[in-house]
Amino acid sequence: MANHASAKKRIRRNARRALVNKARLSRIRTFLKGVEMAIASGSAKDAKDALQKAQPELYKGVSKGVVHKNVAARKMSRLSARVKALG
Repeated sequence: MANHASAKKRIRRNARRALVNKARLSRIRTFLKGVEMAIASGSAKDAKDALQKAQPELYKGVSKGVVHKNVAARKMSRLSARVKALG
């Protein structure tokens, strides 16, 4: 357990940030799931639209430090290839 004020404050801050980061990651996963569902439906137009909506969310996660840059690039690359294969 923390023994001084700064360590106690850091614990409180970390708990708040964890909630924010969890919400951000959940939002990103929701958008990615939308792309997956659009791909599964077979509609190239819907998949492309979903991908265009998911991209800024994913890269916002990178800028906020929730997702690593290479992870975002890999996910976008793989999803883009799958959407392209539909059309």
